Amino acid sequence: MDAAETLPIMTMKGETATITLNRPRHLNRLQPEDIAWLLDCFATLAGSRDVRVVILTGMGRVFSAGFDLNELAAGNVGDAQDGPGGFGAMVDALERLPQPTIARLNGGVYGGATDLALACDFRVGIDSMELVMPAAKLGLHYYRSGIVRFASRLGIDTAKKLFLTGEKIAAAELLNIGYLTLMVSVGYLDSAVDELAETLASNAPLAVQGVKLALNEIARGEFDVEIFTQRANRALASADLREGIAAIRARRRAMFTGD
Repeated sequence: MDAAETLPIMTMKGETATITLNRPRHLNRLQPEDIAWLLDCFATLAGSRDVRVVILTGMGRVFSAGFDLNELAAGNVGDAQDGPGGFGAMVDALERLPQPTIARLNGGVYGGATDLALACDFRVGIDSMELVMPAAKLGLHYYRSGIVRFASRLGIDTAKKLFLTGEKIAAAELLNIGYLTLMVSVGYLDSAVDELAETLASNAPLAVQGVKLALNEIARGEFDVEIFTQRANRALASADLREGIAAIRARRRAMFTGD
């Protein structure tokens, strides 16, 4: 393996975990071992009380080229449920993380990486980036959860355009259709992502995580009233709620603990 090409890398800064796809010479394409690593990483993060925000980005000039085409050519096409190499199951695990997630889009987003970024709660991209979903040009039928995600997040008409044409979409249009949360020049990418991460990390984790999960479940058509009630009641009885009210009254910054 090339010294510059490794499994993804996770770093910590305060309460924020940053995962960096690290195959820059191959446009951060995801190989089966990367998918397995990400699944394990997401499982660990899901149980962490110390991590309040997760950032996903790519090394080099591209966010990611999606699933490795060499694997597809070798017959690793997967199935309708999880996609090639279990890619869809990995993206679903990212979407189900309780912590808010930010896709730091440092460059182009291609193939399955379009869904990887869409599974994040926020997408901050540079104004020179582009998106291409070439599944139809490859003859590849997209997996179930990816189609649901695109249709529920971006609308049927936009999903049809992206999936059925395979056209290149520029950053300005990605902002217009709601794929990008924020578009910035490359020099402001880090500061924009850091500011958003700091805002998210400063809010009450039980409330943030509970509402995030509920909204995603509504979008997937999987809303469960009993589960929602359990999460909401936990937040309503929390020390964090009492701290938030006290902080507002005292005109100071709240210090939330997740309890």
